[in-house]
Amino acid sequence: MSGTSVLVVDDEPAIHRFMAPALAANGYDALRADTGTQALSLVVNRRPDIVVLDLGLPDMDGKEVIRRLREWSDVPIVVLSARDREIEKIEALDLGADDFVNKPFGIGELMARLRAALRHRMQEKGETPVLRLGGIEVDIPRHRVTRDGAEVKLTPKEFDLVAFLARHPGKVLTHRHILRDVWGPAHEHDTQYLRVYVGQLRTKLEADPANPVLIVTEPGIGYRAGE
Repeated sequence: MSGTSVLVVDDEPAIHRFMAPALAANGYDALRADTGTQALSLVVNRRPDIVVLDLGLPDMDGKEVIRRLREWSDVPIVVLSARDREIEKIEALDLGADDFVNKPFGIGELMARLRAALRHRMQEKGETPVLRLGGIEVDIPRHRVTRDGAEVKLTPKEFDLVAFLARHPGKVLTHRHILRDVWGPAHEHDTQYLRVYVGQLRTKLEADPANPVLIVTEPGIGYRAGE
């Protein structure tokens, strides 16, 4: 991971004092921004590999930073914030954030989320025809899904849904995001419809559908695709 740069955007000096050595210990190069304006400038000039972003910045809301970055950059963004309302998370994720970690946080969890976001973005840039979701293989060209080598029969829409999830391993996906991309904009609010399909997929793909590890529920927000 040497040479991978992480831009930490937060106006709390204590966060930077904690994050800089923690990132270094995990093989990352830390960059610092105290405001949204500084963050936008550093992304342009220093091209960090990933951004860790607080929402409560002194000059602009962190969601505005996400919106502006997504106009031209696909840099992974992990929100790190004390705002724990579901609507805040949903708005940040819908604007293009890759993940959301609440303050206070454990450094182990944050490092895991950073690794997942980086892997996801690398996969997006060089997608292979066969994707993996845990022990499941999704063969895109052949429209075929196997579990431990055995083919699993899926409906066309079930295949579209599992393929979409497999393209975003480890990423929190909002209900709206999934519905818009798999079913189209007219179905953005059909969350019950989505729950039915997720339940069907869990029955067919999970070793224990009652305790899913491939399609994990993020209560009130959406789902996290297993890895």
